[in-house]
Amino acid sequence: MSAAKPLVDYSVYLVTGRELLPPGKDYLESLEESIKGGVTLVQIREKNADTGEFLRIAQASKAICHKYNVPILINDRIDIALAMGADGVHIGQTDMPVDVARRLLPANAIIGMTCNTLEHVRKAAQDGVDYVALGPVWATQTKKVAHPVVGVRGLGELLDVLEGTSVKAVAIAGIKSANTLHCMHGSVSPAGRALDGVAVVSDIVASTDPLSAAKRIATIVQAFKAAPAPTFSLSPSYAADAFTKGVGELLSAVRNHSPLVHQITNNVVTTQSANATLALGASPIMATAPEEMPDLSSAAGFHYNQNRKPVVFDPVGVGATTYRRTSAAALLNAWQPTVIKGNAAELGALANSTEVQARGVDSVGSGFADPAAFVRSLARKERAIVVLTGVTDYVSDGTTVVRLSNGHPLLGEITGSGCMVGTAVATFCAGASTAAAVARGGDEPEDAKLVRGDMLVAAMGGVLAVTIASELAGVRSDVKGSGTFLPAFIDELGALTPEKLAQYAKVEVI
Repeated sequence: MSAAKPLVDYSVYLVTGRELLPPGKDYLESLEESIKGGVTLVQIREKNADTGEFLRIAQASKAICHKYNVPILINDRIDIALAMGADGVHIGQTDMPVDVARRLLPANAIIGMTCNTLEHVRKAAQDGVDYVALGPVWATQTKKVAHPVVGVRGLGELLDVLEGTSVKAVAIAGIKSANTLHCMHGSVSPAGRALDGVAVVSDIVASTDPLSAAKRIATIVQAFKAAPAPTFSLSPSYAADAFTKGVGELLSAVRNHSPLVHQITNNVVTTQSANATLALGASPIMATAPEEMPDLSSAAGFHYNQNRKPVVFDPVGVGATTYRRTSAAALLNAWQPTVIKGNAAELGALANSTEVQARGVDSVGSGFADPAAFVRSLARKERAIVVLTGVTDYVSDGTTVVRLSNGHPLLGEITGSGCMVGTAVATFCAGASTAAAVARGGDEPEDAKLVRGDMLVAAMGGVLAVTIASELAGVRSDVKGSGTFLPAFIDELGALTPEKLAQYAKVEVI
């Protein structure tokens, strides 16, 4: 009777690389410190060592790993794995076939495989691997890759193939503590299949303090795994009232705390966006220099993710050119948006849909056949709140979809109205984040996460504030057209109250 396979925690999967060690750091010392810091699985990778040296390194590594009950795998070399009694092997697409490796290795051996495409994942699952390493997620200097970068968003499609299987999955290439949370959160498949962990090389091996480096990543992965999935079980009639009440509470939070809202936006609309922010009660800062981002993030893309602050992404005219589409994809792989807001053409471009086409920053066509299903699907795919703007607006967190039916025709006749919706959404998100921090006494725990339910209400709040203010401005006697409408609209934004929002809001949960 063969021994059972060892139980494997894939949370923090260390891939060694002695050539990356900092000067004066001993390899075995680094390995033991990394395990003490939270590494749960180790792969020994020795691309340049001869067989004798590889075997000696592997045997010494095994002694340390098994001291802490951490499984050890060997990269590529099945002969080394057999000779030193490894727990398994990791093989690439051009290495020994899985069925041959199974015949050579003990029945309880762990076999993993690198997968870069949907077909790779399907084949690996069919061949009976225990886990797959999906990537490259980002470009890396530690290993030359033969396949294009998958990106965080591409991981979800690969994970989707594993639905219904027992195959585990880790992300690999370019993983470090600064992007681990984005990788874990942003890669979940639409059906809810998440990564089991991350494979890390240089962020731990090249560190002078591998214990702390491993601990940072382990803390993030465990916090992500421990966080419950958001659920919304309110009845439609009650939920609409509850959401509208929540919007009013967030408006009060904005007015009470005047949160800072950093806006990187088109020069054409900076004045309107800043005025709209001020009218709602927040403090705008219109800074665009890359050098300022780290400093601003401590008060307010990537640096906001690091500080657990909400990020609103408004991909203006993203479907108009190839450059805009590729830039948007690069941004979404670099950081995790809290809210994605756009018109039908913009969101259609992000989703690779052909239902709606772009004409500059505008949409061409009748819109989506089922906008509610579209925003729900895109929210699940992008792991963000999605706001679809139009004559009727739709907001979804991937579970709940809310239809908002306020607005005035003059809103579409002024420059920057869409950008002001994005501004208002960001302002309400800032209000929600600030109110939550104040409720905690100002302390931000290391593993804190934004409450997706609050961000759903915040996104609704931004849309409702703009559309209701436009209705109130549009019927004023001093408004004669678009020229007089804009200042009246800013006035009405400033005059909004929770009571007005509750009175005029047209909200339907669908």
